[in-house]
Amino acid sequence: MALRLAGDFDTSYGHDMAVIRTRGQWLMTLVFLVALFALPFFAGSGVLGTLNLIGISIIVVHGLNLLVGYTGQISLGQAAFMSVGAYTSAVLVKNGVSFWLALPTAGFVAGMVGLLFGLPALRIKGFYLAMATLSAQFIIPWFFRNVREDIFGGMPGLRVPPPELGGIIFNSQQTMYFPIMGVVVLCTIVAKNIARTRLGRAFVAIRDSDLAAEVLGIHGFTYKLRAFFLSAFYAGLAGSLWAHYARSINPEQFSLLNSVWYLGMVIVGGMGSALGPILGATFIRLLEETTIQFSPLLGKIFPEVQAGLLAGLGPLLFGLVLMLFLVFEPRGLAHRWELLKAAWRLRPFAH
Repeated sequence: MALRLAGDFDTSYGHDMAVIRTRGQWLMTLVFLVALFALPFFAGSGVLGTLNLIGISIIVVHGLNLLVGYTGQISLGQAAFMSVGAYTSAVLVKNGVSFWLALPTAGFVAGMVGLLFGLPALRIKGFYLAMATLSAQFIIPWFFRNVREDIFGGMPGLRVPPPELGGIIFNSQQTMYFPIMGVVVLCTIVAKNIARTRLGRAFVAIRDSDLAAEVLGIHGFTYKLRAFFLSAFYAGLAGSLWAHYARSINPEQFSLLNSVWYLGMVIVGGMGSALGPILGATFIRLLEETTIQFSPLLGKIFPEVQAGLLAGLGPLLFGLVLMLFLVFEPRGLAHRWELLKAAWRLRPFAH
């Protein structure tokens, strides 16, 4: 049970189940949300651009966390499912459908494709399931690259119009920030509550022991498919937002490397935690941004260093960070945050 502040007692079943328990927590949450959505009026385009990328990554990683962190399955095709959402949204909007309707539709279509590639989970798991989901990463981009170029644009891809609402055109970092962060907040709330429902408890039971879950009456294959659907659904939502944020998409934007980065975000943030995707995506994206900013500086300081080495500095640091987390902090940043909160609540006896 989580440590609580002195005087924090349960007075009802509703209070016992509440995520936000005290007036102070409600006040901090409201202040945070107001500050979050007021930020575009004060921050520059560079900061907002980074936050938009972090927001889209958080949505993708939330879905992957439901599959990997809660259900114990593995997927190396998250970027491919993201591409399904991106292309679905782009095609629908180009044919006159509103972005606000194309957004959930893109998530649903991606979820159905995720169901298809989740079918092998009936008979295989672990490394073999990773190989099965890896096939999505090759099949789906190939499909968009070679099938119906008149619809999907082939290798050059598609130009995507910006969203519109009430005469407002979302065509800048400032305006796109609002739909992206709105979806991030909504997806975070849903992911947090899924983990607290019967569905989430079934996911955890399957993760801990397939056999024990079956004995308890949990039909493992059905719940695994639900996890694959939810994971791909989240990726589809993120893909739709990415398409209208980038304004241009092509199959090369959704590579295997991106899927590996998303899986790394889950590990760094902490699997099986609603906070983990937020911390992991933020940490990795800021690491990537820092590397991009410092690579030219290193090139000036050490001119003898080859340009190829500087270009590979990002993946090199990503691999190093991932290795260090697996060795020294395997439960991720979310677990470290829980320890810090516990130490604060136990003060002055923290140990």
